[in-house]
Amino acid sequence: MRNRVFASLSSVFASRWTAAVVSAALLIAARGASAQSLGYEGPTGVFVTPLAATAASPAKGFGKPSISYHVLAGGPVIGTWNTVSITEGVAKRIEFGYTREDHAAGDNSLSFLWRSGLNIFHGKVNVVSENAGKTKWVPAISVGGIARTNDTNVYDGQNGQSKTNGDIYVVATKVITQINKKVPVLVNAGVRGTNASLWGLGGNAPDFSARAFGAVAFVFTGPGKSTIILASEAAQQPQRIKATSSAGVSSGVLDIPTSIDYAVRFVPSPKHKLNIDFGILQAAGIINSNPVINLKARARAAFGISYGF
Repeated sequence: MRNRVFASLSSVFASRWTAAVVSAALLIAARGASAQSLGYEGPTGVFVTPLAATAASPAKGFGKPSISYHVLAGGPVIGTWNTVSITEGVAKRIEFGYTREDHAAGDNSLSFLWRSGLNIFHGKVNVVSENAGKTKWVPAISVGGIARTNDTNVYDGQNGQSKTNGDIYVVATKVITQINKKVPVLVNAGVRGTNASLWGLGGNAPDFSARAFGAVAFVFTGPGKSTIILASEAAQQPQRIKATSSAGVSSGVLDIPTSIDYAVRFVPSPKHKLNIDFGILQAAGIINSNPVINLKARARAAFGISYGF
């Protein structure tokens, strides 16, 4: 697995544009700047699911943007996906942003099903602040949306036609310190309406459906006032992919399980907004029995780095 990950990462850095952005992010990090905790698709979040929090901003007006880079080594079938995101906060309650997701093909006979990258637009509004009314058990609650364009997975249509899909979600987040003040616990739960399979990596679902997601994280103090966060997420996926004859199967029979990931976030210093993420994603294995289609994405490595100006 290690060799596959490093081979995939080398293909990602072959892109001059991606390499330039990653180099800039690392240079900024080296100077002591840091990132708002952006997720894989750009919203403020854990690794792949959004939090109710929004990007940092003043009470009035716009804040400084946050940027992030994520890479998901999806294995020999799906290939490697890498994203570069920019997210802007407004008035402590709003965020919006754009993510470009590029794809490096795998080396499996099914890899042709994943074509080019896609564009991701997102927005979120916080409607209830955490501990509103000075009530310690009130979670932060936000509503948001994600739109994906140019999702040209062949599963989505004849001849790789461009497709769009998206999510509309509501999410609640609470940091619990009443149990152990030295180890705060973050609890996150939400529901999204979506017609995207595997956040668009698997193409479109046949229909729009409600899917639940959630996360729990434990926050520890590390050496030199650093912070180490251990988290696990689960996200239900639409069970079916909108398949066509080009995929060699009947429409709608491909079966996608719930996705689970285990992640570690490292915040080197409270003085800076730098976040470094490592994760293992359990996405999908065998999704069709006749013919057998194995995506081989049950234990895939991921990396992320975020920086807030």
